[in-house]
Amino acid sequence: LGMDSLAVTDHGNMHAAWTFYEHAKVHKIRPILGFEAYMAFGPRTAREKPPGAPAPYSHLVLLAKNRVGYRNLIRLTSIGFVEGFYRRPRIDREVLRAHSDGLVCLAACLSGEVALHLRQGRYEEAKRSAEWFSQTFGPGGFWLEIQQHGIPDERLVTEGMLRLGQELGIGVVATNDAHYLKREDAESHDVLLAIGTGSDLDDPKRFRFTGQESYVKSEAEMKALFPDRPDTLANTSVVAELCEFDFEKRYFLPEFPRPAEYPSDEALLNHLVTTGAERRYGLPWSDVVRDRLAYELGVINKAGYAGYFLIVQDFIAAARQRGIPVGPGRGSVAGSLVAYALGITDVDPLKFDLIFERFLNPERVSMPDIDVDFCFERRGEVIEYVRERYGRTSVGQIVTFGTMKARAAVKDVARVLRIPPGEADRITKLIPSGPAYSLQVKEAAEKVPELKDLIRNNPSYDRLITLSSRIEGISRHMSVHAAGVVIAPGPLSEYVPVCTAPTKGAGAAEGESIITQYEMGALEKVGMLKMDLLGLKTLTVIHDAVNMIAERHGTRPDMEALTFDDPRVYELLRQGRTAGVFQFESPLATDTLRAMKCDRFDDLVASNALLRPGPLDAGMHTVFIRRKLGQEKVTYPHPALREVLEPTYGVITYQEQVMRIANVLAGFSLAEADVLRKAVGKKDQELANQEVAKFVERAVAQGHPRPMVEELGRQIVTFGRYGFNKSHSVAYSILSYQTAWLKTHYPAEFMAALLSSEIGNTDKVVQYINEARELELEILPPDVNESGFKFTVIGERRIRFGLGAVRNVGEGAIASIIAGRQETPYGTLGDLVERIDLRLCNKRVLESLVAAGACDSLGGHRKQLIEVLEPALAEAQLLNQEREAGQGSLFGGGERGEDGEDGRIGVSRLSDVSALSAFSDVPPWTEAERLAKEKEVLGFFISGHPLERYREEVELFGSRTTATLSEWGEQQVSVAAVVTGVKRQISKKTGKEYARLVLEDFHGTAEAIVFPDCWAKLNQVIVPDSALLLTGGYSDRDRGEDQAPFIVETARELSDLKASGALALSLRWRSPSSLQPSALQAVAALCSAHPGPTPLYIEWSDGKGEAVRLRSRRVRVAAEDDLVRALRDLLGSDSVHYVKAG
Repeated sequence: LGMDSLAVTDHGNMHAAWTFYEHAKVHKIRPILGFEAYMAFGPRTAREKPPGAPAPYSHLVLLAKNRVGYRNLIRLTSIGFVEGFYRRPRIDREVLRAHSDGLVCLAACLSGEVALHLRQGRYEEAKRSAEWFSQTFGPGGFWLEIQQHGIPDERLVTEGMLRLGQELGIGVVATNDAHYLKREDAESHDVLLAIGTGSDLDDPKRFRFTGQESYVKSEAEMKALFPDRPDTLANTSVVAELCEFDFEKRYFLPEFPRPAEYPSDEALLNHLVTTGAERRYGLPWSDVVRDRLAYELGVINKAGYAGYFLIVQDFIAAARQRGIPVGPGRGSVAGSLVAYALGITDVDPLKFDLIFERFLNPERVSMPDIDVDFCFERRGEVIEYVRERYGRTSVGQIVTFGTMKARAAVKDVARVLRIPPGEADRITKLIPSGPAYSLQVKEAAEKVPELKDLIRNNPSYDRLITLSSRIEGISRHMSVHAAGVVIAPGPLSEYVPVCTAPTKGAGAAEGESIITQYEMGALEKVGMLKMDLLGLKTLTVIHDAVNMIAERHGTRPDMEALTFDDPRVYELLRQGRTAGVFQFESPLATDTLRAMKCDRFDDLVASNALLRPGPLDAGMHTVFIRRKLGQEKVTYPHPALREVLEPTYGVITYQEQVMRIANVLAGFSLAEADVLRKAVGKKDQELANQEVAKFVERAVAQGHPRPMVEELGRQIVTFGRYGFNKSHSVAYSILSYQTAWLKTHYPAEFMAALLSSEIGNTDKVVQYINEARELELEILPPDVNESGFKFTVIGERRIRFGLGAVRNVGEGAIASIIAGRQETPYGTLGDLVERIDLRLCNKRVLESLVAAGACDSLGGHRKQLIEVLEPALAEAQLLNQEREAGQGSLFGGGERGEDGEDGRIGVSRLSDVSALSAFSDVPPWTEAERLAKEKEVLGFFISGHPLERYREEVELFGSRTTATLSEWGEQQVSVAAVVTGVKRQISKKTGKEYARLVLEDFHGTAEAIVFPDCWAKLNQVIVPDSALLLTGGYSDRDRGEDQAPFIVETARELSDLKASGALALSLRWRSPSSLQPSALQAVAALCSAHPGPTPLYIEWSDGKGEAVRLRSRRVRVAAEDDLVRALRDLLGSDSVHYVKAG
């Protein structure tokens, strides 16, 4: 467009200000910062429109002339959110007058105050408004505004504005209200309006813009709109020339409230580091410790970051004092000995050869970046401490924006186009959207054959795809960053624009919290102190497990004192028992530890670094494993590098190793080496080549052969694509080891804590219950007499479900149940109903508890309890009324209802005889009914599983579980599962029916799809609640997608496998001679009494450790449960099992 200046004025906010400024500077365009304010006609705190006001609020454009103006801009937008928010962030004349310095003000669009008066024929009111603004902003500070978008009222307003300008001597500028970039974006903008208001696109009553003129117009287009007033166009340049603003290039660090006896932050820091190092190392210090501390403190103090370290150590110390678990470290700060001495980390950088310069480079000093992990449940308390310590207005959390992803864009556009949800869902699922493989809307439309065909056959889909692709990537919603916190030297709104959001996080005060309008990246660039205070569930798990151990065993394990050399821990990892082990739960991580025969802490550290996309793509983990196992020779580029690379078998694994290589071979200081490390880690190939060339020349100058050094330089460049931070890997491997140690030595407490941490995640709970059972732990259903909110350990190896896992049962209800049993356990359902608060524990709550098995200890079976519940509640309500009148007790005389072996249930004053006569004949739920109701209220089965009777078939025929179904390997896989959901749909392409399934096994759930041809053959087999062996695979299109459905090709009922001869019954004993003749005769008699199609095998050991298996030619049996039970009673449970026939 050839313009040299540009302003962005969002409505009410300045979210985009820094990003716009940064981009404008790159393109040598003058950035003009501002926002379009909402002006209340009365006080900004008022909720009603003042009498006689033309509207609830008006618009006003404010622009910054200089830094003073910028400060006033951010104050005003912040006031709008913090003090004046009512539907919109509003300011008023009071605050505008107080913060008008350094600002240019424009009268705005048809919704401006002056324009609103003119539109209503109130010229004198418009004149008074214009005079007030002109007086407030001074000569040249206020400008009247005219626009032409083809809206009828604009002619009237233009005439009035020009008249006012002439009468009052106020300049007039011609502008265009630009809400999108190009004319052709009008439809996309209209779609966004419809999405934002929840309206259909063709709804004639919805809010919309008039015409297609609200785009950024060229100079020629603007001249055509205002041919008679070129002066108003020239005035835009005058306004632009008034605005000369640049951000200050400095940091705004808060002042740490240090004790008076310390004259400076540096003095206090030196004292704390000295005392902390004495605690860590004792006295006297080694030269290594003394020199390293002196060096690090010199760098920190010289850079002016002493206060930063004081702030971080202070809130970490406060967390520890409050019993809030803190992580051992995160990121490169684990390489700092000062951080270790201060208690910021629990990683000794000397022990693990970690490099300070990786964290803070003295040659290219930038703001340190210390991220800290806290207990997931109590992170909010830490943020609350920081607010109280530095002032609530000086501390804020950080905004983040969710962008419109491909699938979300299609769904939103489909809704406003009134495309049926089922069709929209089908289209969105055809768009790959996974971490490993995803496509944008347009790419998917071109590359996915089925989607391509749908679009070709349906014109409305073509429009859907076109509009979706245009809005894809646009910010859709605002939220609070999960971890970011910013601290300012004074009120935050003096430094950056702020808004508000509801306070979140356990332990945080209720109400609204300050949130920055700038995102995290912008905050760092404008010089604010930003920190990540993260909530990590693993810390909560460790803390809860240790507390349970202390309570149950009378000893509290010191997790920080673990020595990382327990052989039992590494045996657990080699066995693949990694569920719940931090960072190593994925099948790939499990297989890697097993394959490498993990037996030392360095293996964990290296695995944490190698199990990342880059190293995996390069196959580095397989090289590491082969070298560790002696299957490949360990080589080093140069003998001098042996010490650097020996811990990783010659494989360059960490960024710190690149730095050490440059230091050893080329004589780089570690600060220079960090510059090299950063260069090869960036995508700037030219910068990387420059730094590597410098490395090569200096290494050659040290006397090393050029060919070797050049080859090493190439390796370093390649490594730069995927190098990992060893400091972070060590810190997180400590947590990995701690979780594995707890699981090894205290499995019940660890698994209970782990289950509690995922109490709302059904799939995870199922996975961990299955793991607990593999560890020979018994999982007990919830119980109103024993359960707390979380999972707890009962006895030696039993875990009791927490009531918090039961749907419809809130924390208040659970607290009431726990309080009611303090003196004595509940004896009957009536006893329970009498003692709990029925305002919190209503019928729905109690029904859910019964269905979950939480009332099994109260007598009767679950269906009886459900039948009794309503009269019990009615009687309890009546009793409460009588109590208020001073009458009666629930059992008339204080006696609790009986709960005898015959199943009698006490139900308030209803006589026991009446209760029994009414409900004793109620049959219990069938197993299927009981499990279905457990599934409904728990999300999974607890007292059994529909697949339990088919466990042998599941283990023998299922090559995958639902947990591993989506892993890529063989093309054809099988899974044994229960079908818990069947959704029939019609294919738009063929008009034929197909089905979407939900599958469930012992490990969790998975989605599946049966395409029309297969569905036509299988729809009588695949029905809800059927237990099936399903075979199939995935299409190439879905490779790498987390939610891709499994494509079913065949289905077979598990109950048919025995009868069909696919299974054989095998009898196993130590040797033929070990079986007594009488037992052999009994086996023969049992088999003869149960003839059928199932083959019979006999197995024994040949004495050399080899198994011998013979198949009976004459005997086949009916492998019914009673036969198998009888054989196991005779031979032992381990001697009778199923195998695949053939």
